[in-house]
Amino acid sequence: MKGIESPPAMQLKPGRIFDLISMSKIQETLYSVNEKYLYWDKVKHLELPAEISNKEFWRILKSTRDLQMRKIKFGKYIFGFWSPPALQKDLHRFDLHLGGHLSSKGLIPEEDKHQYLISSIMEEAIASSQIEGAVTTRKKAKEMLRKNISPQSQSDQMIFNNYKTIQHILKIRDEDLSPDHLLEIHKLMVDKTLDDHADAGKFRTTNDIGVMDASDNELVYLPPDYREMKVLMRDLIDFFNEEKENDFIHPIMKASIIHFMIGYIHPFVDGNGRTARALFYWFLLKKEYWLTEYLSISRMIYNSKAQYANAYLYTEHDNNDLTYFITFQVKMLSQAFDELKKYIERKIKEKRKLSDLTRVPNINSRQASILKWVMDDPDDVFTSQELVNRFGVADQTVRNDLQKLIDIGLMERILVNRKQQNFIRSKNFERVLRALIKR
Repeated sequence: MKGIESPPAMQLKPGRIFDLISMSKIQETLYSVNEKYLYWDKVKHLELPAEISNKEFWRILKSTRDLQMRKIKFGKYIFGFWSPPALQKDLHRFDLHLGGHLSSKGLIPEEDKHQYLISSIMEEAIASSQIEGAVTTRKKAKEMLRKNISPQSQSDQMIFNNYKTIQHILKIRDEDLSPDHLLEIHKLMVDKTLDDHADAGKFRTTNDIGVMDASDNELVYLPPDYREMKVLMRDLIDFFNEEKENDFIHPIMKASIIHFMIGYIHPFVDGNGRTARALFYWFLLKKEYWLTEYLSISRMIYNSKAQYANAYLYTEHDNNDLTYFITFQVKMLSQAFDELKKYIERKIKEKRKLSDLTRVPNINSRQASILKWVMDDPDDVFTSQELVNRFGVADQTVRNDLQKLIDIGLMERILVNRKQQNFIRSKNFERVLRALIKR
């Protein structure tokens, strides 16, 4: 995170700007640079025509960006943003596929939607917590969530909280944001993870907070004074809720700005990043980008943590130009969408491999899935509640499914205590399965 160099302050005479910007090579380079929305640390190393220096090119680049910049204000702070052609292209793609466009509905098989949704919520909860330092494996974290195992560490608690918070957001997705909603989200997100539990669900009341570089504990960002919190949060909540007909902002751009502003204002002692990503998720769902439910955006961010940090810093170092952060968020959305398509293709292929299992007489697709899981992991142990979570069906439905598999000799019941029982594959699983398939 450290080592971000501020852009050079350089003035050019209008005639010089006109002469340079008229060159076709310069125009092509301007378009290419804005396609990736490069910051000065990349621009200063570009190979340019001999007629122009890198500092001159930056000045021209900034002039073209400033001409198209839209301004917004939170408290006393002014921010700008715009949408280069490459960004507009990506936003159009998302409007077609992430929103209410009918053709996108066929992307996820109807009968599998619940399983995909639960999986994506888990992925989002795990990755968003890992960004903030949770140490665990995805397999262990998913097992905890599926089996309703109580959190055993602070990392587990962070993931558990994130999972519950996302489920809460799904219930209130159509409501307006209010201070109480925001504080409740924060309270859910940081439950039992703060040094002082009293800070959960409360705005900070001191200035002894800053963003540190994890590698050397160097201060890289100091947020606004806590006494500005009331005005800043009022403006941000209004921004979340208001739709101005004469001042439309694309929902994905707006969601990205909301995400950034929580990080910028830093309204809480801790948990700002997790809360910011939750609001990004909520806003897109509120605006009917329904496929967002199935995307793990935080997983993409976790794999690009340095770029995530730089997107904040580039914005702050370059006159609060939010386009850096918006461009990064759109890139993460694009990667998450592509990952979802690959995941669905993989699951469809796996489903085709269930063909042998569906030959078992009188079993349904859920029972075939259970058999596939115990084939892949013979030592796996299931609870009925875990399968309720996976399939999104009633407890009695799951119990009936399991009883059928027990009756035909493919599963066994293990009594844990008087109330709890687990389910495992039978000792004669392979022999019984071969016999059933051959019938």
